[in-house]
Amino acid sequence: MDITLNLNDLLTDQPHKKLAVDGVNFLLLGTAHVSKKSAEVVKSLIDTGEFDTVAIELDELRYQAITDENRYKNLDLISIIKNKQTGLIATNLAMSAYQNRLAEQLGVEPGAEMKQAIHSAKEHDLNLWKIDRSVGITMKRTWRSLRFTEKMNLVFGFGGFFEKEEISEKEIEKLKSGDMLESTFNDFSENSESLYKSLIDERDQFMAARLKQSLLQNKSAENGVENVLVVIGAGHLKGLTNYIEQEQDENQTINQLNTLPPKSKWVKILPWLITLIILTGFAWGFSKNTDLGVDLIKTWFIYNGILSGVGAAIAGGHPLTILSAVLAAPFTSLNPTIAAGMVAALVETMIRKPKIHQFEALQQDAMHLKGWWKNPVTRVLLVFLLTNLGSAVATWVSGFKIFNQLI
Repeated sequence: MDITLNLNDLLTDQPHKKLAVDGVNFLLLGTAHVSKKSAEVVKSLIDTGEFDTVAIELDELRYQAITDENRYKNLDLISIIKNKQTGLIATNLAMSAYQNRLAEQLGVEPGAEMKQAIHSAKEHDLNLWKIDRSVGITMKRTWRSLRFTEKMNLVFGFGGFFEKEEISEKEIEKLKSGDMLESTFNDFSENSESLYKSLIDERDQFMAARLKQSLLQNKSAENGVENVLVVIGAGHLKGLTNYIEQEQDENQTINQLNTLPPKSKWVKILPWLITLIILTGFAWGFSKNTDLGVDLIKTWFIYNGILSGVGAAIAGGHPLTILSAVLAAPFTSLNPTIAAGMVAALVETMIRKPKIHQFEALQQDAMHLKGWWKNPVTRVLLVFLLTNLGSAVATWVSGFKIFNQLI
């Protein structure tokens, strides 16, 4: 079917690219995530009946976030803490809060074109392909690609990210040229090649490979694929086009981009090395005299207990949560397999188990920094993060104190 003759009017002034791959017609539509027009064009294109397949710039988690309004009601906090997914949940909440604030400021629902693509594809009984990489993998690869100073900038700049009452013109322009993930971290992505590579370029490669892989998987289907509408942020249009036109091993590309870069040897060894040094210090102290050895242990317990407890207190933890942080930190700091924040967060969850209405209010509360302390769900995440931060600081401070006592 020649789609060229039927779609020109709809595509006027819309960023797009037409490609043919293995006899299949692709129409790549570059959308703006804050544009009503983009959603209207998506609906009109699908309503023409020219397409048998719609591909969208979403992964399964973001797809569920768009289609399931009750997704946060079913959070299993204990499982999240034990599986070390608190960072991912916190990041997803931050992005959701950013999008909700955009909706309030602009009167436009961010991602409306993706919702429209999903709705229209289902309405017309079309194939629906989710071609983006898992947001969890993207964020983990992004974090591991950053230098230490970039990581600190990201962590300590996040408070201001929540407190901005209005989204800046620069961020809105990014959304118009279009990528939600990149614009969410706009303040931190300036002049950062690492962020661009993981947030944009790698996803361009991944989506190109997913499109080709999906074609191969559907060749043997009874109703073959002929015309595919690909709905992506306009910022991906050039890169995705280039990678589609290149020869590549789709499976190898997907596997490679789905794999987390290995941690450096120092990152793996350092926690155990610190434990060895501290225990050696204790032994050295006792070899000199018992009083010195006892003083070293007191230093370790006092600094780890107090600073971890302070972290839990700043997070608004229950008194028993703070006590658990104080008691756990001196021991967890010597065991890299478990964190003081995990213990404190589990205690906080069991003592102040969030109620259903608090899960329902989660997205609204997460829109503002104060709301993270107000809502019991986000407060558990804060307890985890700030207790761990206090424990980390305490490990280094007490380590230097012990060294000074020994010499």
